Amino acid sequence: MKIPNNLSPTEREQIAIENFKKGYNCCQSLLLTFSDIIELSPEIILTISSGFGGGMGRLREVCGSFSGMVAMAGFISPATDPTIKEARTKNYALVQEFAEKFKTENGGSIICKELLNLKKDNKTESPQPSDRTKEYYQKRPCAKIVGTSAKIITEKIIEMSQI
Repeated sequence: MKIPNNLSPTEREQIAIENFKKGYNCCQSLLLTFSDIIELSPEIILTISSGFGGGMGRLREVCGSFSGMVAMAGFISPATDPTIKEARTKNYALVQEFAEKFKTENGGSIICKELLNLKKDNKTESPQPSDRTKEYYQKRPCAKIVGTSAKIITEKIIEMSQI
């Protein structure tokens, strides 16, 4: 990771919100916010994260923003060698820390349908994304959730760079 000297949680929060308001899904918005730090091209980030919107393909399961946090945990605390249990333990601990912070900030869940207060039936939604209208942004907490996720990640990056 390439950490800029002037890394700001508030600035990254705003970038993530702006990304979402440009039409990117929650996961794309979050990961795109950190493209300079994780040193991946926007095209690769957008491709990898394209299916995570709507709680994974509009299944309304794990929130795309939280999925992006899990991906960022891999960059912050990588576990690339399966024989190194300590690295995996640190990575999983970071994912769990992110989950707790995410839940605290967003009403106790990492599940898209719960965050959106949607009915808890098992009916699959249409795969067609919702139109991004003024009303959409007024009724959905997604932009705020993505911004909060970016802030949490940025704070962790700063904390770990000072160790």
